[in-house]
Parts: sequence; C-alpha cells; structure tokens
Amino acid sequence: MSHEFDARRAEWIAREELAERMIPLIGGLYRDHGVVTSIHGRRLMNRSAIALVKAHRFARQAGDEELSLVDTMRVLEALRELRPRAASVDVARLVSRHRESGAEGVRMPLADFLRTELAPVLGGDAAADVAPAPSGADVVLYGFGRIGRLLARILIAHTGGGQGLRLRAIVVRKGSANDLVKRASLLRRDSVHGPFAGTIEVDEQANTILANGTLIQVIYANDPGSIDYTDYGIHDAIVVDNTGRWRDEEGLAQHLRSPGVARVLLTAPGKGAIKNIVHGINHGDIAASDRILSAASCTTNAITPVLRAVDDAYGVVRGHVETVHSFTNDQNLIDNFHSGDRRGRSAALNMVITETGAAKAVAKALPGFAGKLTGSAIRVPTPDVSLAILNLQLERPATKAELNRYLRQVSLTSPLRQQVDYIESPEVVSTDFVGSNRAGIVDGLATIADGTDAVLYVWYDNEYGYSCQVVRVIEAMAGTHPLVLPERQPVVLERELVASVASADSAADAR
Repeated sequence: MSHEFDARRAEWIAREELAERMIPLIGGLYRDHGVVTSIHGRRLMNRSAIALVKAHRFARQAGDEELSLVDTMRVLEALRELRPRAASVDVARLVSRHRESGAEGVRMPLADFLRTELAPVLGGDAAADVAPAPSGADVVLYGFGRIGRLLARILIAHTGGGQGLRLRAIVVRKGSANDLVKRASLLRRDSVHGPFAGTIEVDEQANTILANGTLIQVIYANDPGSIDYTDYGIHDAIVVDNTGRWRDEEGLAQHLRSPGVARVLLTAPGKGAIKNIVHGINHGDIAASDRILSAASCTTNAITPVLRAVDDAYGVVRGHVETVHSFTNDQNLIDNFHSGDRRGRSAALNMVITETGAAKAVAKALPGFAGKLTGSAIRVPTPDVSLAILNLQLERPATKAELNRYLRQVSLTSPLRQQVDYIESPEVVSTDFVGSNRAGIVDGLATIADGTDAVLYVWYDNEYGYSCQVVRVIEAMAGTHPLVLPERQPVVLERELVASVASADSAADAR
C-alpha cells in the first residue's frame, strides 16, 4: 500500500511539473501571436498548473481517456516553432485528429500535420489563402452595471498583444463625489463572480482606471450623443449600450451622433427592425452596413443554439420554454411599487411568475421557429445562473441515450461548441455553473425522451455566459474573432452523427 501511495504521489508531481512548464508556452503564444489555446472550449491562458491538469482530465468527456499532458506539450512546442497568426486552437482536437490519422510510426509527423491543420493562419507556402491578421478595434461600454462590469473583465482578459478588442472607455452618470473609486471597487470585487484577476489603479485627476495594463477612460455624461470620443483618442469605436434604456433604432442612434463612434451594440433584445444576433447562429448575418445591432437576451442565447442542434438532427414541430431565472436588478428586494406585474414583490423571498419574450425572440435568429414556441418564466431567489426547460415535440423519434450522445458531441466537435456545453452529474446545482463561458449547458441526466416527446434542461450563467456571447458578437462586428481551428464538423453532418450514434447503440444492444 505504501508503494502504491508513493507511486501515485510521484505521478502527480510529474504531471504538475509538466503543467508548470506549459504556462510560459501558453502565455507566449497568446501575447506574441494572439493564439488562444483551449481543451474542448476550456481556455488555458492564465491558468494554474493544477487547473491545467484538471482541464486535461475533463477531456475524458470526449473519449475513454483523459488528454495526455505529454501530447499537449508536444503540440505547444510545435506551435511555438510554427508561429501561427491569431487563432483559437483546440489542442485536444488536434491531438485526437493526429492520433486518428494513422497508427504510431505510420501517421504524419506532428509538425507536418499541424502545418496542414493550421494552414489558414500560417504564412509562406503553408496556405494559399492566409487569414489576415486582425487590426483591433476600440470598444466603449455605455453603462457599467452587472453586464458592463463583466464585459470589462472579459475584454481586459482578452487584450493579449492588443490586436483584438481594446476597451478604451466606460460612460456613466456621476453618482457621488467619489464615484470613480466606487466604480473601480465594484470592478475589483463581485459577490457572485469573485475578485478581479489582477491589479487595478485609480487616477482621480485623469478619471481613469488602469486594470492589468489596460487604461480605461471614465466619462461622465447624461446624453449619449454629446460626447466627443476623439478627444480621448478613440476612433471608429463600437459602443456597447448596457443600460437597456433605449431598445429601438431611434434611441440607440443617439450614440452615432458622437464623434468617434462607428457602430452600436445593445445588450438586450432589440425592437423593430434591429437585428438580434446570437453568436454561433446568425452572426454571419452581420453586414458592414449594420450600424446598430442587438445581442438578444441571455435566455435567447442559452436556448437558441440547443434548439438549432436538435432541429438539425430531429426537427422540432413545436415546444414550450419554461425559464427558472435568477432575480435581476429591476426587481425589489422587499415589497414595493413596481410598474411590472408581480415584480414589486420581494425578489429575495418569492418565486415570481413573469413573462419572457425569449421564446418568440428565437425566431429572430432562427426564422424557421416562428410560431413554434411559447414561453414563460419564474424568477427565483438566487443571484445568478438560470435554467431553461425545453419541452419539445420532435419530427423524428429519439431515445434519451441517443439524444444525449448527440448533444454531447455537439458540445465537443460541432460549429456550436463555443455555445453549447454538456454535463452528466447527479450532484450539480446552479452555483456549479457560475462563470461558465458557454451560452447554455445541457444537463444530460435530466433529459427525458420518449418517442417524439423530449424535455431538455439547459443551465446558463445569465450574467457571465451571456457576456461571453456579447464579446463574441463584438469580435464579429470588428472582424477580430479568431479563426477556430481545427475546422469544426459542419452542421450538415450532424444528422449523420445521429445515425451513427443510433447504429452504435443498436450494435451494443445486440452484443
């Protein structure tokens, strides 16, 4: 027993030491080349050695074995030599595809394999059509509430070498004499999402916040059209309106009157003809001529990718979406007057039935769902993370095992892998999903499937997960969203995946 204890401990120390050696490689690829490395969507930058080991163990969800740290190290070292341009590189997928390319001793040398897989972001003769390097874009946050501060955290963390999005300013109405200090404190400490990962300095004379080397100008204004951003060296900026005060084109167009502003993004459902963008679904609809866009709602972002995946494979005839949603800032802590029905009752003490436009909003991103979905919501006494229950009637029958295996693969290899996550655990609860960077997480153990009737439970961090989706939309608007490599499985193949899953299940049952 003592021998086994020592052996296990030695094995752990060796893995931890290898993970420690990875950290400078991961950081260098990101800072010097804009290469975002991940393991099935779990970003590796700014992770501790133990967090890197944990990420490798997570890879068991994609197969029977956890990802080898030795294999990851080989890929990272090869990437350092290849010096690719900015890209989002899934190391686990590269390792898996290289392994599948042939038996040991027969398969292509790793460096040659990577030149083929990463050709779009390599120079020289490796690619006929090399992806252009992003030039970066200025971003202004108009409003600094729950979503605004999380967007700031994400944008600061994504700054890298500066070739992507640049957070240049936040605009707020002055609340007190020490407003700047209070704003910085709210950025530094968060009761739900924890402390800011880094350092923050405040310059009250210049009205700036310096966060991890990102200098943010704080501008006080009451009128979105009265600011000259060029006075602060800000040009062609994307203004992200987090206030929710204006949701139509007329109101949001006020931002465009300010010099230095090129485009506007609303972090709420847009009204009228404004395009509601759910990244991963219809971000390809963004045109250069679009001056005002919406990133839709947190619930719409959570359910639309899952609905798209299910519809592609099984067809959705109709359905109902019930949202169990954490309370939000517009509700009252104790009973008091509120213009909305029931929302005047204490959010901390009650479950509150309310309306949601998310079901109808799905059709703005997926027109094929027009008239197919109904929806309602229950606000509950939790500060963050919500749950959407999708009760669907399918065109083609499905079993629980088949549907779950399909959604699991969607989360790992499909074009929706940045939006959809999947988990199977009998112990997970809402707080386990605080900080998830996916739009929604399918809870596989809760899935119900009986012929053409299916019920799916989708968790989502309605603050952080949604904010990640917003940043992806900003990147799409600015043309700075990194190319995701290796190339993902096309949506048209997902029905074939379902058929192969069903065939595998049948073969297993026969055995």
